[in-house]
Amino acid sequence: MSHFEISPEYRPEDFDAVILALRSADGENTRADGSDTPQTGKIMPLPELSAEETALLETHLRTLGVQGEASRIALLPHPLFPSCLLICVGVGASPTGEDLRNAAGEAIRRARGKNRVAVIFPALSEKDLKAVTEGLMLGKYLYTRYTGEEEDGGQKIHIVSALAGAKDILDETVPAANAVNTVRDLTNTPAADLNPDTFAQIALDEARDAGCTVTVYEGEALIRERLAGLLAVGSGSQYAPRLIRVQWSAENAKKNIALVGKGITFDTGGYCLKPGGHMTTMKTDMCGAATALYAVLTAARLRLAVKVCAWLCIAENMVSATASRPDDVITYRNGTSVEINNTDAEGRLVMADGLLMAAEEKPDAIIDIATLTGAQTVALGERVSAVMGTESVRADLCRAAEETDELLWPMPLPAHLKTGLESDIADLKNSGPRSGGMLVAGVFLREFTGGLPWAHIDIAGPAFNREKPYGCTPKGATGVMLRTLLRYLETAAR
Repeated sequence: MSHFEISPEYRPEDFDAVILALRSADGENTRADGSDTPQTGKIMPLPELSAEETALLETHLRTLGVQGEASRIALLPHPLFPSCLLICVGVGASPTGEDLRNAAGEAIRRARGKNRVAVIFPALSEKDLKAVTEGLMLGKYLYTRYTGEEEDGGQKIHIVSALAGAKDILDETVPAANAVNTVRDLTNTPAADLNPDTFAQIALDEARDAGCTVTVYEGEALIRERLAGLLAVGSGSQYAPRLIRVQWSAENAKKNIALVGKGITFDTGGYCLKPGGHMTTMKTDMCGAATALYAVLTAARLRLAVKVCAWLCIAENMVSATASRPDDVITYRNGTSVEINNTDAEGRLVMADGLLMAAEEKPDAIIDIATLTGAQTVALGERVSAVMGTESVRADLCRAAEETDELLWPMPLPAHLKTGLESDIADLKNSGPRSGGMLVAGVFLREFTGGLPWAHIDIAGPAFNREKPYGCTPKGATGVMLRTLLRYLETAAR
């Protein structure tokens, strides 16, 4: 785990690398003392270098063809301390928070293996400094559980900033970024090591450590509470399904928010078996529950003035002699009967249990999050999450996503889509037409919200990056939407 510190000064001779920003043409740097000095197409000034030494560095960069394009990196030795590497990273002409976050993420990856790193960025506002810190913490992430190496060897990262209250900003940012990386760890863990038993134990341990209350429904409790979806989906696994309720409640809570997370620790598709190529990333099907869990835990650790309860719907969808079958009918605690016409549409079955339990407590809003449908990637690709539901909750989530620079797109829930869920023998089928499949899943979930303000977030594609790292996003699990949920909770706490 890296050690972060912040102060307005640094000694370059104490560091193995210095990350500094390079602005492209038409940009302008503002120094920490508040004076404006044109730096068009130039590096962020280093206090230990003279104007002539800085100009020489810029000449080297021009020779390399580096003009400060966003996230473009050039490596140079420090003119005064050759053992110190300069990592010059472009932030564009007028960097936004997202530009700074991604540039910091790209640069810290290039600093891997350097024990002591200083960071000099144009972070002249609270938002910018938070973005840089997030970029460093999220960009340095590396999943190393099975490789025998440390993530960063206890790397020391020193952020150079004269911004008033910089230490407080750092302290507020670190817990959320750590939570994102923990969700990534859980999502990257193979199902042999993260099953309903181990996931439940992690939730219990972490919740108690954060000062949250925990209730676990399993075994006879699931039957007693008529949690039909979890019982059906988990019936084929050696690991018993669970519904876990984790709550943080501040004494001065302004709002009461419920989160519901899909926690399928592995999804074979059940008897509607997935093709082999579609099954290799199904360890990730629990990341909705992990995101809901760590949103509550981080709200508790930040002492947000809100009551927030996460309902974690945990099961493993396997094939066995005891597994549920296509054509089975289950009946939920509210009396709604559902014909299972697709055992690979299991997420909505377990989420219905969580939504029903959450709705009975009458929160101000319910938000569910899940890697729910392949149709999400067809509609929006691999990087944009979808949100649908009650207009007000949907709009608030989109605003929170915009403020945190996460990509979230509002989608409709047309009433006519419900006809595709009509069953000849039950109230609903769990799967409908292929066309608009993401929306059909949302229509199904809406039936279990009790008419309360509600939104559904589908993160099927953005939850796992199958390509090379980019910005502050690693290859593998991304931890997407956790920062958005936290911003939503922060707003609710005001």
